[in-house]
Amino acid sequence: MFFRTFASEMMTKDEIISNLMEQLKATNEQNAALINRVAELTAQLKEALARLESIEQSVKQKDETIRKEKNKNKGLTTLLEKDSEQQKPPKPELTDDEKKVLEEARAIRRKQRGNNGARRDSHTEVKVEYHDVYPDDPDFDMEKARPLEETGEDGRPKYRECVRYTYTPGHFTKHVYRMHTFTQDGRVFEPQTPPSAFLNSNYDSSFVAGLMQLRYMYAMPMERIVHYFEDMGFNLNKKTASFLMKRAAEAFARFYAAIRQAVLGEDYIAADETYFKILVPEKNSKGKGVRKGYFWVIVAVNAGLLYVVYEDGSRSGDVIFKEVEDYRGTMQSDAASFYKKIEGSDYPFIVRIACIQHIKRRFIECQDYEPDAARMVRLLNKLYQRDHEHKVGEKGWTVDDHLKWRQKYAPGILADIRELLDEILAKPDLLPKSDLASAAGYLDMEWDAVVDIFKRGDTNLDNNLVERMNRYFSMSRRSSLFFGSHSGAERAAVLYTLALSAKTNHINLFDYIVDILDKTAMWQPNTPLSKYRDLLPDRWATM
Repeated sequence: MFFRTFASEMMTKDEIISNLMEQLKATNEQNAALINRVAELTAQLKEALARLESIEQSVKQKDETIRKEKNKNKGLTTLLEKDSEQQKPPKPELTDDEKKVLEEARAIRRKQRGNNGARRDSHTEVKVEYHDVYPDDPDFDMEKARPLEETGEDGRPKYRECVRYTYTPGHFTKHVYRMHTFTQDGRVFEPQTPPSAFLNSNYDSSFVAGLMQLRYMYAMPMERIVHYFEDMGFNLNKKTASFLMKRAAEAFARFYAAIRQAVLGEDYIAADETYFKILVPEKNSKGKGVRKGYFWVIVAVNAGLLYVVYEDGSRSGDVIFKEVEDYRGTMQSDAASFYKKIEGSDYPFIVRIACIQHIKRRFIECQDYEPDAARMVRLLNKLYQRDHEHKVGEKGWTVDDHLKWRQKYAPGILADIRELLDEILAKPDLLPKSDLASAAGYLDMEWDAVVDIFKRGDTNLDNNLVERMNRYFSMSRRSSLFFGSHSGAERAAVLYTLALSAKTNHINLFDYIVDILDKTAMWQPNTPLSKYRDLLPDRWATM
């Protein structure tokens, strides 16, 4: 052992290198063998997969053959079971009168059955395509076959209908315009570029309309819209989408001014406010840069135009006071202090009317344990029942007709409400801070504003129209959580104004935005508001 160790230590440097080279050669030979083996196994695997695919295809073909044979046997069985076949004696031919009576009886039974009470969806606006479907069987011969069903009055064979509704997600198309320029007789002839919603933008009006519809009608935040587009094969940067909405708000500035002018020019408006969270640089008590910012919503009820105001998120009455300082007409609202102030001498040309729903809700909250509250709810409901017996615009019913109707039915019901209200307020056991006392006090405070509702024939009994529009802000609050800045909220006010005005006029926002952007793309900044007025939703809907 000692001598072997000593001998190895005495090996020369050349001998060590020679041994290492031999070991390296052996290793390389082993690696080459392994590589060849991997190649052989890979080839065998590919061959096995090919055989498996062939087997699967064969199985599918056999399954299809079995399916067709089963269908053929099923059809043959049905054919043999028909009364018209020779297994049973043929029924005598019916006379024309007998056929008519039989058909009438069948119609009555179908009507009585009524599809078991189910209601089948009807989509009359959907494009309809008809497809004639015939048996798919190699043994089927159209010339030899005859229909199982009797022919119709037009002589064509009867058939059963099978309906399938299909949906194709939104498509994106890249239009590349090759602008060819020519010279002729010393002149240069250059083609005109296609109109664009925004100068030097690759996105046309349809793209902007789609973004607005998803964001302000369906309350999808920008990030979700971007992912939605991505799922449909179009990559849109979130910053690009936000920039397009910024440009849209700028493009609609004149529309916004025209809507404000139109709304405040109507003699009947309704107002309410709602909030949204706004990111701000300043920290709140919880150390977060978030605060409530308020949107003020003013609706021209009869025109169906809606105007949204945002002033740095302020809920100060000064915001609404500034908007209505020159207004003349009727204004409907709840009894918030800033709206009540409009009833004062500072606004002599405004008649503020109440929202009966706000009043009724207070009594509903305590009607389960306060019988007088339940009585009041029934009386307030009676106002609605009588008022809804007629509707302006239906069956020739005019605003003057409705005013006369209100002058007929309303005084008696209002007198009953006032009598019950006085009874409640005079109750010796009425606790000042009770729910009933709060409801009665609210109605008493709003009494004159309630009575004034019935001095016109075109006013609503409540402010529900504005509240329904405010729900779009609520939906967006739940999905988007906040606006990134005051400027973002101001842009939203402009875009909500257009979107919700289209909604109240029952027109498609996408079609509307595409049309007005295309029509006004070349208008100068100083174009009179009157031209924009003709394109506002209430008039556009009738074009």
